[in-house]
Amino acid sequence: MAMIYSMTGFGKAEASADGKKITVEVKSLNSKQLDMNFRLPSFYRERELELRNIVASLLTRGKVDVSINVETEEESVAVPINTATFKAYYHQISALAAELGLSEANESIIQTILRLPEVLRSDKKEVSDNEWAALMQATRDAATAHIAFREQEGLSLEVELSKRVNLILEYLLEIEKHEPTRLSAVKQKLMDALASLSSEVKVDKDRFEQELIYYIEKLDVTEEKVRLRNHCSYFMETMKSESAPGRKLGFIAQEMGREINTLGSKSNEANMQKVVVRMKDELEKIKEQVLNVL
Repeated sequence: MAMIYSMTGFGKAEASADGKKITVEVKSLNSKQLDMNFRLPSFYRERELELRNIVASLLTRGKVDVSINVETEEESVAVPINTATFKAYYHQISALAAELGLSEANESIIQTILRLPEVLRSDKKEVSDNEWAALMQATRDAATAHIAFREQEGLSLEVELSKRVNLILEYLLEIEKHEPTRLSAVKQKLMDALASLSSEVKVDKDRFEQELIYYIEKLDVTEEKVRLRNHCSYFMETMKSESAPGRKLGFIAQEMGREINTLGSKSNEANMQKVVVRMKDELEKIKEQVLNVL
């Protein structure tokens, strides 16, 4: 038995290699296709395509953001300061401050200089095979954790969607309760209108009966009720039997909407129209939730 998955998800995994702690986070929102965005250190860029392939093989749809961070676990390792560049920046800033008559705050100047280009030397080092393997595994683990999150969210979605579909079916039963009085009221209204005509107006009773039957048949909603029940049943069946039914559920919801709209246009009775409005409200909630189904 298949189950639905949400397109909203989060997964995180960590790995260690060569004195570094690698953290991979995968987040996603709904989207019509797979749209990936990677944020990762520059020294991992050469293998970005491989990382994308790993994520794409596990996550089929959604707007996916992958964030990769690296922390150095060894306290002895520090990024060296380019002393000559730091001094040059400091002298220029100090001279400019004196020229403009600005007060010189050393601590503030130091923080500013450290953020300027080329002050901190980041010598590029080769990434070892061990580190690459740890990165790839952490990416797989984060994507797998993300799938587990999607599965959990999918369970909640399934409960919510089932609830809304069942409410529509309950409203359909309520509509049926109003049908006999509706048709009787329509027939009586036409009879009263006929009786109010002048006695000089000749009416063919047989023709009138034929027209009355034709008019009442035009207001009959039996076909719409049957089709709506079938669509609701197909919706539930698809949700429980297919692994990624999001698009299909969207199409079925559209067909449900057509039948509900036709019910509304044919109802011609206040109580029935109120029920149809409630059905439309539930259908809109279904459509909103379906957008998040994988």
